[in-house]
Amino acid sequence: MNWIELFEDAGLSERESRSLVILSASKELKASELAKELGTNRLDAYNSLSRLTEIGLVSVTADRPMRFSCSSLPVLFKRLINEQRERIDRTSKAFESLMSGATSEYDESSSDTSEDTNAKFAVLKGREHIHKRIGEFAAQAEERLVLLLGQFGILHVCRSVALEEVNSAAERGVVVTVLAQLDRRTVRFYDQLHESIAVRHSDEVSSLGVLQDNSNVIQFLHVEENPVGRGRDDAALVVSSEAFANSHSDFVNAIWTKAIDIESAKKRFTEERIVDPLRLTVGQGSFLEQFRQALKVSEELPEEDVPFNPQSFLASSSEINQARASLQDGRISSLHELGIDLAAMLRQVGQRIGEELAFSLRKIEGHVEFLNELMDWWEHAGLGELDYNADPFFHILVNLAYPATEKDDVLPLWQLDDGIIEGALLARYPINGNVRVRREAEGKDAWRYTLIFIDETDEHLLE
Repeated sequence: MNWIELFEDAGLSERESRSLVILSASKELKASELAKELGTNRLDAYNSLSRLTEIGLVSVTADRPMRFSCSSLPVLFKRLINEQRERIDRTSKAFESLMSGATSEYDESSSDTSEDTNAKFAVLKGREHIHKRIGEFAAQAEERLVLLLGQFGILHVCRSVALEEVNSAAERGVVVTVLAQLDRRTVRFYDQLHESIAVRHSDEVSSLGVLQDNSNVIQFLHVEENPVGRGRDDAALVVSSEAFANSHSDFVNAIWTKAIDIESAKKRFTEERIVDPLRLTVGQGSFLEQFRQALKVSEELPEEDVPFNPQSFLASSSEINQARASLQDGRISSLHELGIDLAAMLRQVGQRIGEELAFSLRKIEGHVEFLNELMDWWEHAGLGELDYNADPFFHILVNLAYPATEKDDVLPLWQLDDGIIEGALLARYPINGNVRVRREAEGKDAWRYTLIFIDETDEHLLE
């Protein structure tokens, strides 16, 4: 008899038994990896993992994606047998008490509640059932409800029973927030949400899910590609685990701070403009330290209270005031002394201009046609000269208009100019696309942007 047969005799299914054998030989596996080893689909693997987790044989991490692991097979089998023995003992005692006519002592206080601290899983299939559970989450929410709706999630919510419950939760004081990826075809559906629900747009939100009170999570596993379909094959995992919910909350909070409010995001589709707030990085390092150096304050900060010394105070105040006054003469170098990197800020502004420029030219499909329009605009604006060549790879040579002097107080507008080209190319060719953009110096006054086309079928367009 092998381990699979032994676990089957102990009450597990064949797939559950095989899952334990595979997991015991691995450090950690994702559900998709286990499904591949089992020769089945991910949903069936999740079903097996759900039961094995509930009975304490499999552990799950709170990472994204979740990873599953277990102990050695002898340890697992002993744990399973001991659990079965304890269950039989409890059942026998309850039966004996019932037969003796005595009041049963078998209640919640005497039962093992250790499983309450373990994560509980359930797999839902079909969009109708999933959104019914979302409605239940909303109805039971006490403090917080977060919806990750991806690109078409709002369409599905508005066509289900979940919408009424979500709005009701907002009306009774639950903080309801929505992270979504807006689409011109669905942007109008957000008007059906309660006015108190905060909605933000982020291109990073591609998944669908729900977070309730930092304790329960619904994570979609599969969504039908047709956004207006019935969603019969949609599937989601329901997780009741504080650890996993907290991890999910950290993920949501990280995206939320960078996301765009819906009114600004809507303008992309209604006015064909990008008006999102531009967040700039003004510098790096310790601003306190740089400020102290600018004011010529050399003494270290005390770690505890020290007696006031009037003579020392009067002796140093004059020098500090002079240093403070020198920062007020309007020189660009003064900003640098305070840790404000004007060059980096101008480059970021330029990148935003380039992003908006690429957005305006987004309907131009061909690579060469897009780049020609970009270069024509750049030169027409009087920002410098551009040239391109296809040897050995297609590249753009940017000749920047540097000033004749190298003084620190010259406004570094060339950073803004170069940032426009960089922003436009990165917006048109994102990192996860099939075109790689590489920036490198070309002599003293020029930068070279090399475009490497991963898909060979597109290379002939640039020859």
